[in-house]
Amino acid sequence: MNTKTTPKDFFLHLGATIALYASAIALINLAFESINRALPDALSNYWSANSIVWPISMLIVLIPVLYSIEWVIGRDISKIIEKKDIWIRRWRIYLTLFLTGATIVGDLIALINTYLNGEISSRFVYKVLIVLIVSAVIFAYYLLERITDSSKNKKWKMILAWLSIILVIVGIVDGFIIVGSPATQRVQRFDEQRINDLTNVQRQITNYWQNTGKLPQTLDVLNDPVGNYLLPQDPDTRAPYEYSVKGPNSFELCASFDLQLQDPCPNCATKPMNYPVESWIHTAGHACFERTIDPSKYPVIQKQVIIK
Repeated sequence: MNTKTTPKDFFLHLGATIALYASAIALINLAFESINRALPDALSNYWSANSIVWPISMLIVLIPVLYSIEWVIGRDISKIIEKKDIWIRRWRIYLTLFLTGATIVGDLIALINTYLNGEISSRFVYKVLIVLIVSAVIFAYYLLERITDSSKNKKWKMILAWLSIILVIVGIVDGFIIVGSPATQRVQRFDEQRINDLTNVQRQITNYWQNTGKLPQTLDVLNDPVGNYLLPQDPDTRAPYEYSVKGPNSFELCASFDLQLQDPCPNCATKPMNYPVESWIHTAGHACFERTIDPSKYPVIQKQVIIK
């Protein structure tokens, strides 16, 4: 019986293909970022939380979508066995086998080539293993899809399906360990904004010093509607930042932080993308930062008087 491919069949298989490939890429990227954090490279100086949050978001959505579509496809095949041989399903299976098989071969070639050139590293080996594992699981599952159904076949497909879920869960949990919970991410962003605000205020104070030769007695004098600058406030409490003059050219800025900020890796060059300079390292709670303006670096601008 030559069963025709219906629009439903086409879009189910298309959706499953997109969800599968996107999930595989997200899982590999998530694993790569975890490896980068565990084994930092001095040539890669920064990492961003978004590089971990995005793959986690994709996996949380796409994996249930993929398994749901696969369940619907399997249900349709159990009702109409001829649907196993529709062209969209055959093309999808063989395309997946080709791509994953090519990935495995290319991965092994890259590993051998890197080893022979004497540039092998644990970081590279772990990444190669991740690609091999993900590709091998997908390859094995879809290879079984082309074999005649049997109880043993179904058992192995079930094992591979659960293995995939375990890999995804491990990746997501590891990602949350690195970036923290959504609540932690939110308070971190508040702290990042506070540091950005203090940095801008500090820059305005320095400009005031260069223009007047003295420090402002209060921060209110820095407000400049014409220059489009208004003093920032705490992004959460809306309280003003604290400021006090300590000497002719020294001052102190204070703010209240939710979390302690410390060097996540004192002995390595890799830092978070939003990692501030050491001068803004702070504890949780009320923290102050004393600054002294060096006149040799920030000289007072001499204004010329024009006599008419």
